[in-house]
Order: sequence, then structure tokens, then C-alpha cells
Amino acid sequence: MNPVSISIGLLVCSNVFMTFAWYAHLKEFNSKPWLVAALISWGIALFEYLLQVPANRIGYTVLNVGQLKIMQEIITLSVFVPFSYFYLKEPLKLDYLWAGLCLVGAVYFIFRSKLA
Repeated sequence: MNPVSISIGLLVCSNVFMTFAWYAHLKEFNSKPWLVAALISWGIALFEYLLQVPANRIGYTVLNVGQLKIMQEIITLSVFVPFSYFYLKEPLKLDYLWAGLCLVGAVYFIFRSKLA
């Protein structure tokens, strides 16, 4: 399988864990002390790192660090927006579209040498 595809798959899974670790406590543990939320979040984040570290190592075999970072940001926004809307019941904002368009520009500039 292609290293970029493997890296993307692992980063998507990693971002799901990351998003839950960083934001689910706002809904699920808002009545608990912050220390409880932090400890649970750290436990969830362990799984994020177990996926993210190999994803970056595999991706780095064919991509540079800038390309990996921009790919990560695209994946993060792609996971965060549905999470925010469906799980946290936050309204969709036009700002998400503008942020996404900025990331499209970032993708173009960071990957343009591979496009030529």
C-alpha cells in the first residue's frame, strides 16, 4: 500500500482520538473537576500518539515535514467540523468554509513541486 495512503489513514484515526481527547470533555465531563477531565483526556490521547507517530514516520519516507503538517491540518479540520456539528451540536459557520479555502491554498503551495 502507498505510504501516503497509510499515513492519511493513520492520521485520520489519530485525529478522531485527538478531537475526543481535546473536546469531548466539554460535553461529557463539564460537571467533573478539570483534573478528572485532564486524566481521561490523557488516556485517550495515548491512542492518538500511538497512531500519529507511525503515521508521521511512514509519511516522512515520501513527504517532507511541511507537507506532513499541511496534510495533518487538512485532516484535523475535516475531522473537527463534523465532530463539532454532530457531537457538540455547534452550528456550522461560514468561517469553516473560509478556513478550508485557506487550507486549499496551503495545500497548493506546499505540494506544487509534486504537481508539476
